[in-house]
Amino acid sequence: MNNRLLLKEQLQTKLDQIQTKSDGSSVTNLQLDQSLVTELEQLTTELENCNPNPRPLLYATDLLAGAWQLKYSTAREIRALASLPLGLTVDKVYQVINVTKKQFFNLALVKHSLGLISGYVKVTASFEPATENVSPPLNRRINVDFDKRYLAIEKILGINTPQLNPFKIVPANNPQGRTATLDITYLDETLRIGRGGDESLFILNKSADIPDV
Repeated sequence: MNNRLLLKEQLQTKLDQIQTKSDGSSVTNLQLDQSLVTELEQLTTELENCNPNPRPLLYATDLLAGAWQLKYSTAREIRALASLPLGLTVDKVYQVINVTKKQFFNLALVKHSLGLISGYVKVTASFEPATENVSPPLNRRINVDFDKRYLAIEKILGINTPQLNPFKIVPANNPQGRTATLDITYLDETLRIGRGGDESLFILNKSADIPDV
């Protein structure tokens, strides 16, 4: 086994162990000991240095397209989902990318700790390959423009609630004073790693299972 595949296996094994303890939900660094956060960062950095597709926006858009499930993140917006009101908790988080239309949406499934309510938070966005202030131009950075945020309750006590799906649609927040960016720092057929402009980390696995919302 070459070094890249070995590093990938080590990272995936570590993430799978963490997710098993969280019932398969997406995990953030706030939920882990600092030593484990440091270990994940080290493994991630080493794997990024072995990226088989260093110019994904030029040569690997077919790999980028489709549904991805978030496994781990240090992003503020993902960590904020840990403090949802009314006893709601985050389940799985997905990102679905349409490369042709240069659009994607982020989808966080939420549920009540006692199973009383289930729903989702969905954010739509468009993107463009970054052409400015990228040195060297590695064809891996995108500029992101967030569009709308949807809040929905799909079921209450197991009963479908189409009148609440969604119950609120508001403009999504973009960063103040800067353009939201994402560097695709690792990409293969099953794994994607990204770094946000605020130095946040996203690790995702390709998914064949995406809810229809």
